Amino acid sequence: MQGMLTLETLQAAFDAGEIDTVVVAAVDMQGRLMGKRFHAAHFLNGGHTETHCCNYLLTVDMEMNTVPGYEAASWEQGYGDYVMKPDLATLRRVPWLEATALVLCDLLDHHTHEEVPQSPRAVLKRQIARAQALGFDAMMATELEFYVFDNSYEELRDLGTGDLVPIGGYNEDYHIFQTTKEEPLMRALRNGLYGAGIAVENTKGEADAGQAEVNVRYSDALTTCDNHVIIKNATKEIAHAQGKSVTFMAKYDTDKAGSSSHVHQSLWTADGQPAFRDAADPHGMSEVMKHFLAGQLEHAREITLFLAPYVNSYKRFCVGLFAPTKAVWSFDNRTAGFRICGEGTKAIRVECRIGGSDLNPYMTCAALLAAGLDGMERKLALEPEMKGDMYSTQGIREIPKTLREAADLADGSEWLRAAFGDAVVGHYVHAARWEVSEADRMVTDFELKRGLERA
Repeated sequence: MQGMLTLETLQAAFDAGEIDTVVVAAVDMQGRLMGKRFHAAHFLNGGHTETHCCNYLLTVDMEMNTVPGYEAASWEQGYGDYVMKPDLATLRRVPWLEATALVLCDLLDHHTHEEVPQSPRAVLKRQIARAQALGFDAMMATELEFYVFDNSYEELRDLGTGDLVPIGGYNEDYHIFQTTKEEPLMRALRNGLYGAGIAVENTKGEADAGQAEVNVRYSDALTTCDNHVIIKNATKEIAHAQGKSVTFMAKYDTDKAGSSSHVHQSLWTADGQPAFRDAADPHGMSEVMKHFLAGQLEHAREITLFLAPYVNSYKRFCVGLFAPTKAVWSFDNRTAGFRICGEGTKAIRVECRIGGSDLNPYMTCAALLAAGLDGMERKLALEPEMKGDMYSTQGIREIPKTLREAADLADGSEWLRAAFGDAVVGHYVHAARWEVSEADRMVTDFELKRGLERA
């Protein structure tokens, strides 16, 4: 694919003066790229085998604070090293940065050279292997929504976020003229991703002023998640280069629509046939698909932590703004947490609409896959389809309302601990509870405005 590199083609590009820098990056708990910039000569001369990073990178919060209480790494253990092992299948050009390539890494234990169980890529790879052992390849796609602002990141840092100016003035969902105004950024993003070997399909306006979406071709689960983290980083870097800024917060403003990351999912057999498709079924759904969806529904509340990982994530779940509040399923119904798309075709699939654009794609896809596989292994019966407006329907399964609730559900889930391992669940529950404690102690603008005079 265009943009992808091997060591041989990287060497040729270096010799031709086209590439002199290689970004070597692993993915942290927040889904961010963390790593180093190598001179291409050193990368080619052996740097591609491995490098090292501090193991605190899987124990820090959004502010890069070293969070106490983790078992995997701590001050008591001295914060040692992880091995960063480049996955050369991800080596690619980065067209939006000068003379630069990028490779993603797996994180390995410094002593055993085994994958670190808590690392997001390792968590997903374990569930992919489970699916493959059952004879299936997991195929997924993540949609990514975000807001674009005329402010630069530097302006927001120095002057504060009180004067955010969305690049658009009104709802631009599918709006061609409105999105023309942000086309310099979006065109650079589409072409940049294509040049980096990511099969970008389109960009479009979303459901509020300055809100955009980027869509990439359906692929295997690991490639989809690798693409997802590169897309987020690319969007920020390209926006920064143009004096703009973007946010992937799930809900940046009380009165604005939230930003989602819907996940489309299906299983395919090893010989390339859609395992979710049954032409004899009235809706084209195979028994495999029904069991898979039944598992996701049964475990939806237990895995919400991995779909909505921050306190802010839960502010997106509000009535009438296309974010679901009920974890039920329906055909082509955007008020349900799980929507069936492609009814009656070989592209039939499950769209999970619960996750926001702030999610870590590896943890999200791993959790969804684990839940679906459990439904298949236990041959769970699919509950009846829900129809109509789920927002107003009472007495049905609800999405957890807070991060505190979601963390408690994950922590108490014997099934999730069996699927992910106690160490992984404990690690991410600890991260969630730290986020809750930080939010609990912070004085917000809302509290100040509400209580300054009146309290």
